[in-house]
Amino acid sequence: MTTTYLDLNKQLTSDEAALKEQVHRFAAEVIRPAAMELDRMEPEDVIASGSPLWGVFKQIYGLGYHTRGLPEELGGVGLSPLAQHIYSEEMGWGACDLSVSLGVTAMPFFFASRSGNQELIREFVVPFSQDREARYIGCWAVTEPHHGSDAVFMGNGLKETPSDVAFELQAEPDGDDWVIRGQKSSWVSNGTIATHAMVHMGLDRSRSSTTAGIAFVPLNLPGVTRGKPLNKLGQRALNQGEIFFDNVRIPKSYMLVPPEGYAMMGEMILAAANAGMGATFTGVTRAAFEEGLSYARQRVQGGKPICEHQAVQLKLMDMFTKVECARALSRAAVVYNATTLPPAPEYSVASKVFCTQAAFEVASDALQLHGGMGLAKGMVIEKLFRDARASLIEDGSNDVLSLAGVRRILDRT
Repeated sequence: MTTTYLDLNKQLTSDEAALKEQVHRFAAEVIRPAAMELDRMEPEDVIASGSPLWGVFKQIYGLGYHTRGLPEELGGVGLSPLAQHIYSEEMGWGACDLSVSLGVTAMPFFFASRSGNQELIREFVVPFSQDREARYIGCWAVTEPHHGSDAVFMGNGLKETPSDVAFELQAEPDGDDWVIRGQKSSWVSNGTIATHAMVHMGLDRSRSSTTAGIAFVPLNLPGVTRGKPLNKLGQRALNQGEIFFDNVRIPKSYMLVPPEGYAMMGEMILAAANAGMGATFTGVTRAAFEEGLSYARQRVQGGKPICEHQAVQLKLMDMFTKVECARALSRAAVVYNATTLPPAPEYSVASKVFCTQAAFEVASDALQLHGGMGLAKGMVIEKLFRDARASLIEDGSNDVLSLAGVRRILDRT
């Protein structure tokens, strides 16, 4: 495998090194070409039968990587925390939109596997683990029309959360069931293609933000409808769309996280999700640097390749430094928070904020090195630039996440 960087960790196991090579090859040969093709398509065509999207899903499922977060006793692919980072970085290098889509698909099943609910495990987790045709696809339904990034504060008892703020999607008890009413917004990743969802919801409006829960919801239940897939500037291969819940009934046993566990689970989700974003966008940062470096070696101006001009060399070194800093921080956050309870979400937040900002800055600089060619549709760097811009908002805007992170720092000290 040809790379433009040295892995400074000399203690990679043979399995970790082999994983890096295998996933990088898959990202180069399958993920990136498919994402470039999907990028040119209308959102409805991206998810239509016969779309390249489904070929990618089936190949990932065929390799078993959709199970990488599940316990090995339930058929999960056992990866070390460092191997998890390697996988996410290489997939992000290939295409962050497909990486995010393929990553979020496991979330409902992962949390169901940790719930101890044998009914959920038998009926949903095991079939997901055994799936090789992408018949089971998950989504993570948090964002709402009037609640986006502020969801990181809700239910956690943090000082910045007004007492009257609560999820608009509400569930009420009715006998042995919960009855769900409301909607999740058009930013739900995999929202219009998912078969099952991990849904954040309020459970008692009178008690506002302090009473929230997370439920496992099959999306074929009566009362569930979807909106149209969202038409976006970047990450166009990542399907996103609304989900509506009109008196949807689920058994009370499908509530994965009750109110008394929501704050702790919120910390764990924040730590894991942000660490994953940091790893993924380390890959985007690296991909953008490599595109800029490659073009600078080829493009001739002033009688020599532009990489021989000192101004360009200084820019390339700055880009290279950001790649290495992103990798160091994101790896540290992934490994620490995957092996520590309770986690330290502020480190994952720092990783997400730094790595997505680095991805955007390096993609912008690499596009500038391309000159006018960088603006042309069909150029990898043009897509990387748009994808990186989306990441500053995705999974929580960086400003709001930073406020959530610093709150943890202040409270910890």
